[in-house]
Amino acid sequence: MGPITLLSAGDPVWATFLSPELASRMQFGWTISVHIIFASLSIGLAPFIIYFTWKDVRTNEQRYARLRSFWVKVFAAGFVMGTVTGIPMSFQFGTNFPQFAEVAGELIGGPLAFEAKMAFFLEAVFLGVLLYGRDRVGDRTYIISSILVGFGAWLSGFWILIVNAWMQTPQGYEMVTRNGMEVAKLTDPFAAFLTPRMPWMYVHMMNASVIAVALLVAGVSAYIVWKKSDTEAWNTALKLAVVLLIISAPFQAVHGDAYGRHVEDTQPQKFAAMEAHYETGQADLHLLAFPKSPEALTDPRAENLVTVSLPAVGSFLASGGDFDAEVIGLNEYGENPPVALVFWSFRFMVGLGFLFIGLALWGGFLMYRGRLVDSTRYLKAMIAASPFGYAALLTGWYVTEIGRQPWVIQGELKTSEAVSSTLTGAEATLTLVGFVVLYVGLVLTALYILKWLVREELRSLGVRESSGGRWHGPIPWVSSDD
Repeated sequence: MGPITLLSAGDPVWATFLSPELASRMQFGWTISVHIIFASLSIGLAPFIIYFTWKDVRTNEQRYARLRSFWVKVFAAGFVMGTVTGIPMSFQFGTNFPQFAEVAGELIGGPLAFEAKMAFFLEAVFLGVLLYGRDRVGDRTYIISSILVGFGAWLSGFWILIVNAWMQTPQGYEMVTRNGMEVAKLTDPFAAFLTPRMPWMYVHMMNASVIAVALLVAGVSAYIVWKKSDTEAWNTALKLAVVLLIISAPFQAVHGDAYGRHVEDTQPQKFAAMEAHYETGQADLHLLAFPKSPEALTDPRAENLVTVSLPAVGSFLASGGDFDAEVIGLNEYGENPPVALVFWSFRFMVGLGFLFIGLALWGGFLMYRGRLVDSTRYLKAMIAASPFGYAALLTGWYVTEIGRQPWVIQGELKTSEAVSSTLTGAEATLTLVGFVVLYVGLVLTALYILKWLVREELRSLGVRESSGGRWHGPIPWVSSDD
């Protein structure tokens, strides 16, 4: 459905609005994109907070107390922002996608309720202990509180991903008629909650969150070390972040390769869009693709592109070792997702993944040589790379969600059928604009809070700020590799 153009009575100016379906999709996509940033912050920070809390209590060293205090505050700010950005999504099910809520309510209602009543409140209660209870509860209770906060964050992701995994590979239900409408009736909770997609999605998302936060911790630590090289606490944080990157970044590549084969088995249409594979048969791996015309930007067919490809490698990766394997193409389907968005998002995500591996190995080499905190070049690289983990995480989700189109529930309910029949293009577009403005403000607020916390940390370390806003402190020693 294309854009609709409305002319208000007595108004000589044409106002163009998006279709209700497109505006609703964009609104929900924008809302969940911002929410995922804060949700993944909680998930990725959990192991850091548990470790810093445990070390603080066990060693009573000031560096761990400093790191625990700083990152618990960041966690709390992210938790609040995640709550604020997450609640509207429940309302959007009713306002923008009531048919989806009607059809899938029995399947998704339980997990969403468990997420709120079980995970959210667990996380909220014990976060209060972490923030205000260091001198009010015993050491054992304080450590357990950090574990329960982290467990709550990961449990929240578990219940949410149960819902999304079921939408990707639905099972454990049957369609029945209620009040003249076909709806999904839960028949096998175990099968519905533990779909084929669930373990793949959960491991990939949790690890992606750890990578994103490890880069954030590394970036903040590198900035503070760059300003004051002899800070023991932030040298420790930087080393820990690099160690986690060394473990998590290569694992994500290996797991992602296997995950891709699972997608090819369960959602071949999505896999074909990821690879811009149009004709069923042997598949090449397109590393890069350059359009011959402006139209090819949105319709990246092989004949419309100048490609840099590896012959038959697409078949090899999809099958796990057979260069001659047949891969189903987009020609088998009547409706396809926006291939360009899926194709380029996937390559952006993969490219960033290899960048993270490179940064991890570089940091590991410097740490082995005892020069990690002395390399100005590496410190600047980690500062620059600090937001890239979230960019990779978001583009990965775009592949997941956009690649499922035109289905909101794979093979059962199309997105066009799930959108409210009474919603107008004007209403959907204007609320989209409102959410964009509001959530941009929330993101900027979160960034300001992080900036303020870093400034306060630098002040506590004795780094002074001039009247012009520039920070002055000891200049880090420049190593031979710089």
